[in-house]
Parts: sequence; C-alpha cells; structure tokens
Amino acid sequence: MVGFAAETNDVVKHATAKRLRKTCDWIVANDVSGDVMGGDHNKMILVTDDGADEWPRLTKADSAKRLAAKIAEHFA
Repeated sequence: MVGFAAETNDVVKHATAKRLRKTCDWIVANDVSGDVMGGDHNKMILVTDDGADEWPRLTKADSAKRLAAKIAEHFA
C-alpha cells in the first residue's frame, strides 16, 4: 500500500511516523510549507523501510510517471 503525506515541517519524521501508523509499505511525502499548492511542480520524498529517498523537483506529471514506474517495478 502506498500512502501520501502533506507535511509542513519535519517532513521525513512525520511521514515516517504516518507510514508506520497507517501500516503503508511506502509514503510519498510532500513539503507543503511553501508556495506549492496549485503550481505545476512538485518535490517528493519516498519513505520506505529502506529510509527516505528525496526526489528532485519535477513537474507533477513527471512526478506521477516516476512514482507509477517505481510502484510497477517494486510491486510487480
């Protein structure tokens, strides 16, 4: 199961706690403390058992494609 976390501070810490609380395999965390809502770009952190993988700033479409490919590769 993949969950999502919109966080305003301590993004990795809060997303990690949420992943465990919700019993998700992964949490895709977004730092929403800045001016990101309604924009075309996104910066995500993928939190798994292996730790936190911070992805570069991408368009939301490219972020979605990257996440879909990662899910397909890992859970196939």
